[in-house]
Amino acid sequence: MEARKSTPSKSYKLFYQVYPLLLLLLPLILKSVSAVPYKIPRLTPHIRTILRNPDSNLSSSFLSKDFKTYFYTQILDHFNYGPQSYATFKQRYIINFKYWGGGNSSSPIFAYLGAEAPLDEDLQSVGYLTANAPHFKALQVYIEHRYYGKSIPFGSMEEAMKNESIRGYFNSAQAIADYAEVLLHIKEKLSAQDSPIIVIGGSYGGMLASWFRLKYPHIAIGALASSTPVLYFDDITPQNGYYSKVTKDFEEVSKSCYKTIRKSWSEIDKDASKPNGLSILSEKFKTCRHLNNSTQLKDYLDTMYSEAAQYNEPPDYPVTMICSGIDGAPNGTDILGRIFAGVVAYKMNMSCYDTNEYNYPSETSVGWKWQTCSEMVMPIGRGKNDTMFPPSTFDLHQFIADCKDLYGVPPRPHWVTTYFGGHDIKLILRRFASNIIFSNGLRDPYSTGGVLEDILKSVIAVTTVNGSHCLDILQPQKSDPSWLVKQRKKEAEIIDGWMAKYYADLLTLKK
Repeated sequence: MEARKSTPSKSYKLFYQVYPLLLLLLPLILKSVSAVPYKIPRLTPHIRTILRNPDSNLSSSFLSKDFKTYFYTQILDHFNYGPQSYATFKQRYIINFKYWGGGNSSSPIFAYLGAEAPLDEDLQSVGYLTANAPHFKALQVYIEHRYYGKSIPFGSMEEAMKNESIRGYFNSAQAIADYAEVLLHIKEKLSAQDSPIIVIGGSYGGMLASWFRLKYPHIAIGALASSTPVLYFDDITPQNGYYSKVTKDFEEVSKSCYKTIRKSWSEIDKDASKPNGLSILSEKFKTCRHLNNSTQLKDYLDTMYSEAAQYNEPPDYPVTMICSGIDGAPNGTDILGRIFAGVVAYKMNMSCYDTNEYNYPSETSVGWKWQTCSEMVMPIGRGKNDTMFPPSTFDLHQFIADCKDLYGVPPRPHWVTTYFGGHDIKLILRRFASNIIFSNGLRDPYSTGGVLEDILKSVIAVTTVNGSHCLDILQPQKSDPSWLVKQRKKEAEIIDGWMAKYYADLLTLKK
């Protein structure tokens, strides 16, 4: 394999690739959470700067020389034999050979399966492979998801998404088939036919890792699926699971904080209804732009609270930061003054606060909108008075109608459970599954759609009471609490067991 050097993209390139698509998506993106019945919170291992900055597009230039970039000529369609199916695109993958024991010793391959974003930021933040490679003498492989980053058919997200035929190949089944092709290619090129593969992913990427193990057991001997809500489809998990967990996270930190947030939504609407009410709210919350309606502010706060709970990581613990601000406001501060104090505590003291910061265009916002409007239909909502948020039920009929208006085709809301399963998961996986770790931090709102109990001795749920989203696969820090260190150690020990059994079987069969 000949390595190709990554070329940093111009900072403005991403913005102009996706901006025309954003114009189509703005009516959906900018609506309030309370008004939109299908806001599906982002699935990603970490808080991405790309959500905050429309010009953000990291390159691989920050990586050490141990990481080598390659491109595989990938087929567009793995499942059909029409002429268009044989079209190809370049798919990026990155390898770190530093600790690998080599193919001759059948040393393992750890493969990170990219998700709904360019690979670059995962390379910087996901540290599980690098941290464990020395112990296992593992080759580290990182594969980018089709239609993201530098793995977009026909060169740009704009071109790919405006072509209705090409857009149809943007789905999870095609993605994991891509990973199968790349991994077999790597094993062949490195003469590593007997090297066992462990696939690793977080959030949506964790779904892909678990599904890969189930669909391609002849390629991967095991999977680590971190913070993977594989059960948040159809009616398997209650709609309000996600927001109920966000609510519980805040209530456990501070009941007074929780009560203040709960009361704030009606206060926002009350202020907005006054003469010059929106001007008053804009001034009170120091918004960078004048509010056009109260839902803009409510959407911003809703996303902030959800983000804080989902990524409630040590040592700062964002939920605690927000509640410290709310509860620590001077005596006599009204409800909305306390809410603003929570904003300042979390986002620091700024000249103004951009209520559109979560809505800026990116490859991810465009790509994930398509994925959720085609197959990744996760019915996340909340009823009246069952969370600290305003009611916003998931209306499947409205969801289908809106997605059809946007893309010309309706979503397939039951396809994920049809193709990958999910219903009666304990009964089904007991009959054929093995070697999957489902890890979850129980403070993560998405853990409500995760596998939280062992299914078999080798299909294992690893949970931590204080953990948040994908914390176990992020870069280890000196400040990591002991429970997180123990969680990572337990996962490594489980994988050690899989390896020992594989090598014992390999030795027996080679005699």
